[in-house]
Amino acid sequence: MKKLLFLILTMMPFIGFGQNYTSYFTGNTADTITTPIGGVCIMGGATEDDNAMKWFLQRANGGDVLVLRTTGSNGYNSYLYSSLGINVNSVETIVCNNASASNDAYVLQKINQAEAIWFAGGDQWTYLSYWRNTPVDNAINQAIQQRKIVIGGTSAGMAIQGKYYFSAQNGSVTSATALANPFDNLVTVDSTTFIKNTFLNNTITDTHFDNPDRKGRLVTFLARIQSDYGNYAKAIACDEYTAVCIDTNGLAKVFGAFPTNDDNAYFIQSNCELAVQSPENCSAANPLTWNLGGQALKVYQIKGDNTGTKTFNLKTWKTGTGGTWNNWSVYNGAFAEQTGNAINCFPLAIEEPDNQAVFDIYPNPINDRLTINITKGMLSDYRINMYNNLGQLIPVQIVAQQNTLEIQMSNLHSGMYLLIAHDLKGEIFKKKIIKN
Repeated sequence: MKKLLFLILTMMPFIGFGQNYTSYFTGNTADTITTPIGGVCIMGGATEDDNAMKWFLQRANGGDVLVLRTTGSNGYNSYLYSSLGINVNSVETIVCNNASASNDAYVLQKINQAEAIWFAGGDQWTYLSYWRNTPVDNAINQAIQQRKIVIGGTSAGMAIQGKYYFSAQNGSVTSATALANPFDNLVTVDSTTFIKNTFLNNTITDTHFDNPDRKGRLVTFLARIQSDYGNYAKAIACDEYTAVCIDTNGLAKVFGAFPTNDDNAYFIQSNCELAVQSPENCSAANPLTWNLGGQALKVYQIKGDNTGTKTFNLKTWKTGTGGTWNNWSVYNGAFAEQTGNAINCFPLAIEEPDNQAVFDIYPNPINDRLTINITKGMLSDYRINMYNNLGQLIPVQIVAQQNTLEIQMSNLHSGMYLLIAHDLKGEIFKKKIIKN
């Protein structure tokens, strides 16, 4: 009788209060230690997709689920604990009432004991300002990297999952505002280290894509990342009721309710088929132009269904099943999209570390004459071309002496150019050249 009473009591939900947080607990109060399977589950907002949440819970492997949020209450507890038919030891929601909760021993203990962590919707700036660069942040990343927990979130909880993120520090922003001026005060794109998800390491995420207005602002975010950090980041976006579940091999499954509902996920990247991929104009107080012949960005679009069998490979960002390829572009602040072809290019990872092993290029930036010393192989082993920021081959005067080239650039306009060399094996080496 005493054993039965103990079991009943441990399964009853209860509420705990701390000065800096509120806890809502459902399930077994005794911590269980399992081996989680890992992965990331991100959702575009609104009601959660049941099949994606089952995927998320299964990867906790019967362990403890922790929901972190800064507003709301216990709406997830019974849903995750008993409504989906997946066995877990417990579900606890901790509502952080202020930033001081990030140093609370109880909150840190619960992160360290969790096999799954879910971030609810809300205000991503509150999440960032409360948790970034705090013990909570460190504990979450240790749980991901050392214990391989599964992690995820919806709406704001999805928006914080990438290496780059729209922080919403100054509030939300519309596409119209972002496209009209990529450096508007509302376009707050950040890269300060927060959550470290392996397959989102060069990625920004966006949500609520049922609203077509969101596309233009996401392109602006990508343009700002290229402008601010010199990196061609990628993006994942979801309609509401749509989820992307990424396993530890980088395979992204898309869940939704298509064909009953038009639920889409988008995988967006700059077009690596182009010799120059940079926006033509991403500057303060001017409309964004990232057009490049209407092919600036390549997008793989998947309509998610309840099977999750439509996928995209985040290891290569080249192959998918069940989706379609599109081209996105912006001209003078106006967003456009059209049907496209599958991406077909060399990996973007072939960048300047390889170049430096082959070429010694100076000066850079340059005023008039560029010197290239071939440090690997012979000059005759390479075919060298110069392209402008539209990806167009431009004629330049080249003088060759043994293993040294001199390129006259004094007659070219100021801006960024791309030097591309092809070797006899078909490998490509790239170097950005800035002309003053």
